[in-house]
Amino acid sequence: MSTRLKSGGRFTNGGAQLSFDFNGKKLKGVAGDTLASALLANDQMMVGRSFKYHRPRGIVASGGEEPNALFNMGYTNTFEPNQRATTTELFEGLIAGSQNHWPSLEFDIGVLNTYVSRLLPAGFYYKTFIHPRSFWKHIYEPIIRQSAGLGKAPRAEDRDPDTYEHFYFFADVMVIGGGVAGLQAAKAAALTGVKVLLVEQTAHWGGRAPVDGGEVNGTPVEAYCEGLVAELQAMDNVTMRTRLMGAGVYDHGYTLGYERLNDHQPDASGPRHRLWRIRAAQIITATGAIERPLSFAGNDIPGVMLASAVRDYAVNYGVSVADCTVVVTNNDDAYRTAITLKNLGLDVPCIIDARAGGAGALADEAKALGIRIENGKAIAKVKGGKRVTGVILCAQAGEGAELEEIACDAVAMSGGWSPVVHLWSHCGGKLVWDDAQSHFRPDSERPPSGANGEGFVSVVGSANGHMQMAELVGDAHGAGLAAGKAAGGTAVKTKAPEGAYSSENAVEPVWLMPQGAGYKLRSKAWLDYQNDVKVSDVQLAAQEGFESVEHAKRYTTLGMATDQGKLSNINGLAILSDALGQPIPQTGTTTFRPPYTPISMGAIGGEARGKVFQPLRKTPLYGWSDKNGADWEPVGAWRRPFAYLQPGESVHDAVNREVKNTREAIGLLDASTLGKLIVKGPDAGKFLDMLYTNMMSTLKPGKCRYGLMCSENGFLIDDGVVARLDEDTFLCHTTTGGAETIHGHMEEWLQTEWWDWNVYVANVTEQFAQIAVVGPNARKMLEKLGGMDLSKDALAFMEWADGTIGGFDARVFRISFSGELSYEIAVPASQGLAFWEALMAAGAEFGAMPYGTETLHILRAEKGFIMIGDETDGTVIPQDLNLHWALSKKKEDYLGKRAHQRSHMADPDRWKLVGLETLDKSVLPDGAYAVEPGVNANGQRNMFGRVTSTYYSSNLERGIAMGLVKNGPDRMGEVIDFPKVDGTIIKAKIVDPVIYDKDGAKQNV
Repeated sequence: MSTRLKSGGRFTNGGAQLSFDFNGKKLKGVAGDTLASALLANDQMMVGRSFKYHRPRGIVASGGEEPNALFNMGYTNTFEPNQRATTTELFEGLIAGSQNHWPSLEFDIGVLNTYVSRLLPAGFYYKTFIHPRSFWKHIYEPIIRQSAGLGKAPRAEDRDPDTYEHFYFFADVMVIGGGVAGLQAAKAAALTGVKVLLVEQTAHWGGRAPVDGGEVNGTPVEAYCEGLVAELQAMDNVTMRTRLMGAGVYDHGYTLGYERLNDHQPDASGPRHRLWRIRAAQIITATGAIERPLSFAGNDIPGVMLASAVRDYAVNYGVSVADCTVVVTNNDDAYRTAITLKNLGLDVPCIIDARAGGAGALADEAKALGIRIENGKAIAKVKGGKRVTGVILCAQAGEGAELEEIACDAVAMSGGWSPVVHLWSHCGGKLVWDDAQSHFRPDSERPPSGANGEGFVSVVGSANGHMQMAELVGDAHGAGLAAGKAAGGTAVKTKAPEGAYSSENAVEPVWLMPQGAGYKLRSKAWLDYQNDVKVSDVQLAAQEGFESVEHAKRYTTLGMATDQGKLSNINGLAILSDALGQPIPQTGTTTFRPPYTPISMGAIGGEARGKVFQPLRKTPLYGWSDKNGADWEPVGAWRRPFAYLQPGESVHDAVNREVKNTREAIGLLDASTLGKLIVKGPDAGKFLDMLYTNMMSTLKPGKCRYGLMCSENGFLIDDGVVARLDEDTFLCHTTTGGAETIHGHMEEWLQTEWWDWNVYVANVTEQFAQIAVVGPNARKMLEKLGGMDLSKDALAFMEWADGTIGGFDARVFRISFSGELSYEIAVPASQGLAFWEALMAAGAEFGAMPYGTETLHILRAEKGFIMIGDETDGTVIPQDLNLHWALSKKKEDYLGKRAHQRSHMADPDRWKLVGLETLDKSVLPDGAYAVEPGVNANGQRNMFGRVTSTYYSSNLERGIAMGLVKNGPDRMGEVIDFPKVDGTIIKAKIVDPVIYDKDGAKQNV
């Protein structure tokens, strides 16, 4: 059984006792424990059930590569699923619950899947849930949804009370990994004088070296690491952080870091997690290596663990995972575990070494301790159900005949080591297969390339395939010095440590098992513990033609779990390569994607949660509107008044009042949210000619022009009025939701295609308040305020002028989105409220009233004016909206012009804009589809149009609508059907979209 050693551990010796809860049981741990070490100290071998077959699963590893020990975890009033026990530091009051079982961990009805495993091979999803099709919705889909996923989703009452933040950091050199190699590289770089950031994902410096022992220059490696840490902490140009993982490396030296600040002390103040956004000139990854498991029958039974993990729990946490442990290996490294356990007074009945030859000095040391060694042998199967009870030996080189049974309560396995190459690969670094050590390592000849074509990422230590201390330290020193010099430091001559591990600790070349060993798998041997992928699944994938490693991965789900195949991928590649009869390098690897291990959603969101999930944007008139009956409508991140309700009014009544008042007297609209982009420079006109479908370079200063903007695929993305301020300066108005998007669109084209054009773009949307003064009395009211001549002769339609109105500096645009006499007046944002109040006061005698966005829509729909987002949906082109007149025939090119020449764009049967008039004067449902009479072969009615905008017009006392209809302009007067959800039909006649003041007499007065 597993228990706490009296000698204690490096991290837990003398630690205070802590209480925690596992599946409702009160257990004890000590300060310095991880949840995993505390569970093992309490002899909790089974910690969960596998995803597919619900097999008992125990802890396998001691770090972020752990695939099984994933828990629903929290403390008082908190909850978070899928937390890894091996990386969770124990604290008082921690609550953990195992996952993927019902009704309990010990008795799980899902284990029945094991007995039908023959019916659930790789790819059974694709083969099973197809026929009969009628089963899909009511039988297959509910079963799949119920079975999918790990853990439980937090409930509403489990709302996370913690805070999170984003942090920005700049460094010359960033070193990821705080083991011997990382510490040495950081020191060498720092000595050149550059700014260094050193991060380590665990709570401790030194990595594995202090566990494994050895010396550097005659100094014990643990003391050597402590000395390096002290030196680095004393340097002003070095920043050091533990509990900070390098999550991903991207182009141009951009790195994401994930810091767990208060996971181990949840009552502490400050953010729980922090997402670091780091820019570094040079990045050094010293991320170490991960031990591989071995494939044999029963290698998933609780108590079968990585040999390095068994050693970690004993040395670091003072926890014996078992009284009697069998070690099975194909390399020298696992001998250290056997020796460590024996020296702690624990029983190691046998070391089973797949290699026929000896293992050098380590084997001699093990024999001297009385440990039996069986060379050329393997495990035929592990005995036990919910925990290990023994192993059965077989001949590795033969057909797997059972030789003898050895009683034990744990198995420590080692299949060699795989460098952690994930960060190197994230940004394009290539890998090379190392035959001598049977692993992929970074290819120094093909590094990730920076903007100058040179490598900005280097790898040191065991992450680079250097498994011996001499080459590890020397390599790290050289890389750190080179990175410091590349980042602008001055070379400092220092001598690299010459010490090395003694020969007893040298890692010998490894051979994968079972490939190349002649070992016949006679029962279930597991590759991917989390997704229940067996050796036979990968072999079946190869047999069924999935020869690409990426295809085999998806067919079998190998490496697709939350651990991203850290333990399973290399062994899976070996099995696939063996099945295909080709070497592993030819098979290749799957894609490494960030983050390296999962990061919390809270860290990704940072401060963007609750009320600040999306910051609320308010115009300078927001407060006034809120006090005067505004019924608020979200428009992007803005809040705009839908209508202004007077006492006792409904929203419908308020809108009707506003519509009639604006047509008959005067209405005021807060139009401040409309985008305002300054485009300036000698090439501004040429630039806008490419962005808009019509000519802008010919626009005269003082004039305005309506313009359409298309994507390169020809679809409408925005529209608005462009005003030319002077020869080199234009003001482009965009839709409310389009300001940031169109600004980004402009910058993208300037930076990627027309980078040599002399143009500058600025978003000045929030620098101005803009108010529309609309209606037949608009000019009278403005003349009362005085300051500018706003007569028709002085300021004609589609012109603008600067001046003063009522003492306010103003820019007045003579434009209209309502069909009425209209002025849009921009003033500095700081004067917006005062100007609005002045307008309201001056307009009282003329019947001035504010109006909201619904009235805006009704007024523009009466005039047949389009609205981006209503009449457009990402598939609409200008020709669909009868806007041929806005497509320049003079320009050689503009964005979307060539796309409009595609056959489907020029199709005469495209749906085109029309007006719709219901025969009963009712309001058509928004989005309703027009259908052909009769039914087709499937018993359905064919659609040939849809409603894009629909409103009730109090001016016309009936519903009005616009829509897109196949050949619509050619079908004027035709009556068509629009079915409602309840099955009833609304009949509507196709009419001209302009149903109010078609000649524009009212807007041109």
